[in-house]
Amino acid sequence: MILKSVREIEDFVRGLTFFGTGGGGDYSSGVSTLSDLLNKGIEIGWVDISEIDDNDYTICPFLMGSIAPLTEETLNEMKIFGLENPMYDYKDTLSRAVKNLEERTGTKAKALVPIELGGANAAACIAASAINGIVTVDGDYTGRAIPEIQQTTPFIFEKNLMPITTCDAWGNLCCIDEAINWRMAERIGKLISAAAYSACGEAGFLMTGKDTKEILVKGTMTESYEIGKKIREEREAGNDPINAITDHLKGWVICRGKVTDKDWWDKVGYYWGTHTITGEGNFEGSKVKIWFKNENHIAWKDDKIIATSPDMIIVVNNKTGEPFTNNKIEVGQEVAVIGLKARDVFRLPRGIETLGPRAFGFDVDYTPIEELI
Repeated sequence: MILKSVREIEDFVRGLTFFGTGGGGDYSSGVSTLSDLLNKGIEIGWVDISEIDDNDYTICPFLMGSIAPLTEETLNEMKIFGLENPMYDYKDTLSRAVKNLEERTGTKAKALVPIELGGANAAACIAASAINGIVTVDGDYTGRAIPEIQQTTPFIFEKNLMPITTCDAWGNLCCIDEAINWRMAERIGKLISAAAYSACGEAGFLMTGKDTKEILVKGTMTESYEIGKKIREEREAGNDPINAITDHLKGWVICRGKVTDKDWWDKVGYYWGTHTITGEGNFEGSKVKIWFKNENHIAWKDDKIIATSPDMIIVVNNKTGEPFTNNKIEVGQEVAVIGLKARDVFRLPRGIETLGPRAFGFDVDYTPIEELI
């Protein structure tokens, strides 16, 4: 599929942001990145994985860092290290990381694979492939957004991660050649990104087309475009986009109401916090609290758990259906909370192990959302 207009780009990035479950990068960043390429006459889109030969190589580029807002104190601190005028934007850091990985491994990638669905991350992957003159495949390694590198299908199916190359917005290049386990690879990569105040692109998961086909969550670029388009079309037709999209995806509306409390902090390259939504209308008298680490991972309704990762907890504008990343949620906003089933692969034991509530330190066993609802 080729995106041929700004409206199609907006639909696509809207869908990516929806499946980003509060993380995955800003909608506006993704739209801006792809629109700039479109205006330059550069073709942007994706291909079916069947178009990649088994012996071809794929690489997965990904943005690493927190989506927390930069405070005035942080901006002043950045000046000390000469980090005032970035040389590269997100797509360029990914493009350079990919080239660095190719040079270090003596390979040439035929295609790039997004690590996750998210307004900035997947869009930046597509932009990086366009810049490098290769393609992006129709799929990703999570079917949502995730905060840690091991919360992916390559980990579930024990594929190769290393080496990981990195490039930040000022051109600092690094390579993680080896790590004792995936969590340490995540930690090292995150600390590299934290050194650059989260303006960092990385590349890894070098593997053959054959291996990629075995573990890809297929069709998620097309699905994101279709969902983003449906939200817009339902809204333009005067319908309730929240009910329409929830019915279409066989999900649940957990709550509709107003954000009444927000607590957040930035720590070791992650954006942590909680949002409290007080129900209104049909949900009056109920209260939902959502805990996030970049993305939404556990929700309580009236102090009882109603949903946890790997199932998806998505917050959207209560009227327009536009999805929110967590850094854009503010007290006073009218929102709806949607719950969706996880991709099947993440309901396997190893998927639950890496993305269930215990992976985030909660002493709670995973229960499928349809049972909790």
